[in-house]
Parts: sequence; C-alpha cells; structure tokens
Amino acid sequence: MGQRIGYARVSTDDQNLDLQLDGLHKAGITDDHLYSDTASGKDAERKELAACLKALREGDTLVVWRLDRLGRSLPDLVRIVGELEQKGVSFESLTEKIETGSAAGKLVFHVFAALAEFERNLIRERTQAGLAAARARGRSGGRKPKLDTQQIKEIMRLMSDPSIPVSTIAKRYQVSRTTIYKVAPVRRPEPKRQP
Repeated sequence: MGQRIGYARVSTDDQNLDLQLDGLHKAGITDDHLYSDTASGKDAERKELAACLKALREGDTLVVWRLDRLGRSLPDLVRIVGELEQKGVSFESLTEKIETGSAAGKLVFHVFAALAEFERNLIRERTQAGLAAARARGRSGGRKPKLDTQQIKEIMRLMSDPSIPVSTIAKRYQVSRTTIYKVAPVRRPEPKRQP
C-alpha cells in the first residue's frame, strides 16, 4: 500500500494554513508527507505542488482539504487529477468527500471532467456567437482603429514633406511613430546634406 501525501495552499500571507493542516493531520497525513504553498492559485508558481507531484509514486494517494486548493480552475483540476490517474496515484478531497481510489469516487470525478469540457465548449460557443453577431452588425473583432480614413490621408500628405518630423506628426494625432509608419509607409525624400 502506498503513502498518503497531503497538499495545502493559501492565496496570501494574510491567510494561514492551520485549518487545512488540521484537516490533513486528522486524515492521517504526517508532517513529513505534507507540502504547502502560499501563492495565488491563478498567477503564482506553486513550487511545493510541483515537488509534491514529483514525489508521488504509483499506489500513493494525494490528499487535499478542498478541491480549490489544488486546481486553478475546474479544467486545471481535472488535468492534474488525470495526470495522477495515469501515474497510478489516487486523489482524495476531504471537504467534498471525493476519493478516486473507489469506483464511486472515479465516477464523480469523471462527471467533473465532463462538466469542465462542457464549460470550455460553452465559452467557445459564446465567443464565436458574439463574433458572428458583431460581424452581422458590420463590426470586426479587435480594437477600434486609432486613426480614421481622413486622418490617414492627412498623415500620408504630411509624410511626403521631409521638413516635418515624424515625431511632430505622431504628437499631432496622439499616436506613436510606429503607428505613423504603419499607416503611411511612403518613403520620404532624404534631406540634402550640405557639402
């Protein structure tokens, strides 16, 4: 029989791990089999989680106090548990009473995986429907252009005059020099050098 290894995480230094650690200790996890991070699940690198996942061997069980302590999102959680399953590692969440070592626990987790896939498909469909609706109204995706057609014509005229610095044109239209070069890629005559 494998080892039971615990993982705990809090998002900020203001929060503390006591509640999670107490729950993990009650579940039989000893301090030498505990990993914990103080990091935002969304942004920060979770070094202790990486070490924990690396330490797990076939037959072991990863135990967390609550599902949201492990995954950044439902798809992330499903991905991690799927990787554990491939390694022959069971997963247990104490609060939700999910344990993938049993047939019932596996079933519950497969329902979560289906929900995660459903959520991804819904987001994709909504995005595509929104873009289609915008196109039907004559709008395309992306940012509104910084310059209108009239301004671009004026810039092209100004760019053909080598005595006007590009920085002056950019300042006048409140855009960067790069934007000026993009809309008016005409070559300016080189100023004549004095001998």
